[in-house]
Amino acid sequence: MPAVFSKPGSTQEVLGQLLRTLSDTRFRNGVYVAIAGLIATRVYQAHQATKRRREQQAREETNNKQSRIRAPGKKNGRVEVDLVFFERLQYLLKIVIPGLRSKEFWMLMLHSAFLVFRTILSVYIAALDGRIVSALVRGRGKDFLTGLMWWMAVAIPATYTNSMLSFMQSKLAIQFRTRLTKHIHDRYLSDMTFYGISNLDDRIKNADQCVTVDTQKFCQSLAEIYSNLAKPLLDIVIYNYQLRQNVGGRFLFLANIVVHASAWVLRALTPPFGKMVAEEQRLELVLTAFSADNVQGEFRFRHSRVIENAEEIALYGGHEIEKSVLDRAYFGLIRHVNRIFRTRILHGMLEDFIIKYFWGAMGLVTCAIPVFMPLKGREAGPNLGQRTQGFITNRRLLLNSSDAFGRIMYSYKEITELAGYTARVAELLEVFEDVKRGRFHKTLVSSADTSENARVLSSRGVVVESEAIEFTDVPIVSPNGDVLVKALSFHVKPGMHLLIVGPNGCGKSSLFRILGGLWPVYGGTVHKPDPSKVFYIPQRPYLSLGTLRDQIIYPHTPADMQARGITDDDLLEILKIVQLGHVVEREGGWETEREWKDALSGGDKQRIAAARLFYHKPRYAILDECTSAVSMDIERIMYTHATELGITLLTVSHRASLWKYHNYILQYDGQGGYVFTKLDAERRLALQEEKQQIEQKLVEVPKLEARLEELRAIQADRQERAD
Repeated sequence: MPAVFSKPGSTQEVLGQLLRTLSDTRFRNGVYVAIAGLIATRVYQAHQATKRRREQQAREETNNKQSRIRAPGKKNGRVEVDLVFFERLQYLLKIVIPGLRSKEFWMLMLHSAFLVFRTILSVYIAALDGRIVSALVRGRGKDFLTGLMWWMAVAIPATYTNSMLSFMQSKLAIQFRTRLTKHIHDRYLSDMTFYGISNLDDRIKNADQCVTVDTQKFCQSLAEIYSNLAKPLLDIVIYNYQLRQNVGGRFLFLANIVVHASAWVLRALTPPFGKMVAEEQRLELVLTAFSADNVQGEFRFRHSRVIENAEEIALYGGHEIEKSVLDRAYFGLIRHVNRIFRTRILHGMLEDFIIKYFWGAMGLVTCAIPVFMPLKGREAGPNLGQRTQGFITNRRLLLNSSDAFGRIMYSYKEITELAGYTARVAELLEVFEDVKRGRFHKTLVSSADTSENARVLSSRGVVVESEAIEFTDVPIVSPNGDVLVKALSFHVKPGMHLLIVGPNGCGKSSLFRILGGLWPVYGGTVHKPDPSKVFYIPQRPYLSLGTLRDQIIYPHTPADMQARGITDDDLLEILKIVQLGHVVEREGGWETEREWKDALSGGDKQRIAAARLFYHKPRYAILDECTSAVSMDIERIMYTHATELGITLLTVSHRASLWKYHNYILQYDGQGGYVFTKLDAERRLALQEEKQQIEQKLVEVPKLEARLEELRAIQADRQERAD
């Protein structure tokens, strides 16, 4: 009777047949085609998903054009390693590595050269390790000592290379940050972008964090990613080539199939660390495994509010309320960080199991193949030393290759974190560009019709450079959408000193912000001189970090002052005009550096601002309650000397003592109306005095009426007694 079942072959024969099938050319080609098809399908699906997200975002921006606020560091709440991430990363790479001749590019090439040299050393060390162990097994002391001497000799270039790799990575991070910070500063401090970010746009609430902390973390992460990807990729190529020579292509192919399959499983189970990092940055605390560093963000923003409003909070006794606000911000942050930590526990277990243990077992099997299943034409023979040398060399090569692949898998988590930093920095630059072009995203909180205000905010007027100042049908609109004046028209020519009065919140200072280019022109036509011909003095003068001289000539530098032919003696004469000549000697000379906002009183600050005006001698001066802290005598000196210098004054003030220095008035009524006319200071002052006298008399009327009633009652009482 014929046998129904054939006798099963040995394990070696079955494994050999399986490997021959896997290494068959047609089978390999089929696998390659299937993998290529799978990759193409995934790329197409990712492209379609990105396209749908962009279409959804476009629809949301259309529906919420004027009232949308987009949180920094997030795009529709998602931060992923997708096409958007690579586009943003490419944009930032062009900034940090501007060209092939840049310093950053050549530093990158030098870093790459050390990476290549380190891999070559690793291959040599693997072979040397095998020879040393082989000599030990064979009992050849001379060969063992020779190998040991070479081992110590190769340690010198190996340790130097490792140190240089760390050094070059740190230098690259610093150089990237220097280039990126300079780029950001150029855009942040130009075209009034810094003002627009803080006052006209809601998207970036903590620009200081983005400019300082986020850029530093992005550059550090970028340098680490390059080191953690470039060397492992190079290691995999070289080590696998060497292993193919030692163990054969079919065995290596099988091992790679298993490794890539397990890597795909790990990739599919990896949480969205990029989104978590972006949210963590927004909440403003970055925690490492052993330390916590407070950085700017939501948590710091709430602390800064307490500092800025400390007096008001103290007077209201609101410390308990503020404490609860800070506690909510902190514990919200901690809850998010704890979620990240818990997520990393399971992911770390899976990652270590696959990369360290499963791949390690696969490596041992691969290293054992030449011993139990020698390649054709490479019989192992009875030589124990040769088998030991081959096993040790292959094991070290495979461990290095496995470690390289493991670092690539570990780096995916770092890439997702880089995606979070990339999103925040890229969106910061996007907002800079929007603000520069006059595209603002601001929440409308006006009590008026929102659609009407949105229409006004979407319009733009015309700005024309001129020798005179003229507004023609220009709406005065606050950033939150309040239309203070629908159409303002007035003009100021040299010699026309304009006094601007009106109730609080009517648009007096708003006029100056439009004139200074801080606010957009939402309609009409604005004629104004070159900015160098207009100087602004606020109620609280800004005092810069620098010397006493710098406070007078700001924003000029000492070189600018010398170019104008002005000396320190000239500055001293200017200070004497405002009766501050003694300050130079009191503070220790012109080169003294202090925190001037604390060293000078309120009146001294306003007199310094007046001295600054006299130094610059502009054609027009905008004075916004700039004499509120000085005496009447100093006020008279400031205004008289300014007019003697030929400076045309535009003043916001409620002090009647300033009327005589102006010949035109722009008066707001607080209801959207205004009057622009010539000012007769004497007549206006007389009318004001008469008005005050009448008001004083009217205050006395109730008292006089009460007294009259008392007299009538007394008279009536006496009349009754007489009768």
